[in-house]
Amino acid sequence: MSKNPPTFSKPKKPNYLSTTNACKLCKPLGACLAFKGIEGAVPYLHGSQGCATYMRRYIISHYNEPIDIASSSLSEKHAVYGGGPNLKLGLTNVAAKYRPEIIGIATTCLTETIGDDVGMYLRQYAEDTKGSVGLPAFVNVSTPSYSGTHMEGFHAAVREVVAQLSEGGPRTESVNILPGFVSSADYRMLHEILSDFDFSYTLLPDLSETMDGPALLEYEKIQSGGTPLANIKAMGRAKATIEFGPTLGAMKTAGDVLGEKFSVPQHRIGMPIGIRETDVFFHLLEELSGRTTPEKYGKQRGRLIDAYVDGHKYVSGKRAVVYGEEDLVVGMCSFLTEIGIQPVLCATGGTSGKLKEAIAAVTADTLAEQPQVFEDVDFYEINEMAEQMDIDLVVGHSKGFNLSKKLNIPLIRVGFPIHDRIGGQRILHLGYAGAQQLFDTVTNALIEKKQNDSPIGYFYM
Repeated sequence: MSKNPPTFSKPKKPNYLSTTNACKLCKPLGACLAFKGIEGAVPYLHGSQGCATYMRRYIISHYNEPIDIASSSLSEKHAVYGGGPNLKLGLTNVAAKYRPEIIGIATTCLTETIGDDVGMYLRQYAEDTKGSVGLPAFVNVSTPSYSGTHMEGFHAAVREVVAQLSEGGPRTESVNILPGFVSSADYRMLHEILSDFDFSYTLLPDLSETMDGPALLEYEKIQSGGTPLANIKAMGRAKATIEFGPTLGAMKTAGDVLGEKFSVPQHRIGMPIGIRETDVFFHLLEELSGRTTPEKYGKQRGRLIDAYVDGHKYVSGKRAVVYGEEDLVVGMCSFLTEIGIQPVLCATGGTSGKLKEAIAAVTADTLAEQPQVFEDVDFYEINEMAEQMDIDLVVGHSKGFNLSKKLNIPLIRVGFPIHDRIGGQRILHLGYAGAQQLFDTVTNALIEKKQNDSPIGYFYM
């Protein structure tokens, strides 16, 4: 019997439903995480206190690290009269309490709906505090939740940091790396790779330490780590920018700003997940550095190929549902197809309009049949379609647990948020080492499923 999936359209929801368990998070949440990847930064939400409380709880559940998010704490009164006075008072309080180097201000649904002009308020605040000593830098970004996803908020915040803080000048040998939203382990891996190529570089943002730090005897109000402000200012003088994200063409990014404002050459590639996309990344690093890839990465690649051969019989021909942030979905599809797994349904809450094209670009030479791709979906729709397909595993974050449990198939947890397991911030996705960990995780999950389903089981491979 053919396993070719039927063609689906998005299922029609009951009339009383709009979105059920969205396959995305709110825009200012992404902005807060981007700001958290800057040294000495405090994220600040211009809106109600509930927004900051919700986001802190959500982020802490994934990272198991403290995160402070300041708020202008608007109430019903401010929805009528405007939130300018609260915004300014909050900035003064945060500056006095935390002594940050920078405060990243993101708007919320409330302040965008009432039309607060944050840029004007900040100009007024600068005039009111002229001559004051010790005030931080300010960056503001528009992030109403109703206009996009957490990934759009993340990239918008990074863009505004570059647009508002970077400076031009004589060209340097430094390279800008804009990896997007990946795990703390991934940021650490990028540091290792770039250092091994002997690059002078700026990684923006950098959540390698700020959201996965060591245990300390005393609490830090602002966690150590993050991209130094001086490095951000120098990004306009870099010789090149590397930006991960094949679906980012739908919005202006930090890489675009650096190219338009400072003529920094831009190289946009896919997330280096799996051999194919990691090869692209390393070839670009060789080109920019004039160096050959260090031997240890050649050995990692060789061990990975050997593992693919060893485990091929366990994964070949399996079928997967993949969901999550658009560029992560593209990278995971590239990885899954090269190990012999067929993605049959790819879904996201994003709306770039580029997901299908990006997936085809990395799978067309390995897949006989392209997966069905859907944007702007929630988990009601994903579950409705997946339940009608013959699938072997689900690949994505924790929100796929109910589907995997209902179908009695493994859930391979990647991306954000991971709320039902510890160590989500330490999942390695990027590079040959990341692919090795993903391959072992996927293969062992499928072996375990086969063992559990067998009436006798087995313990020898």
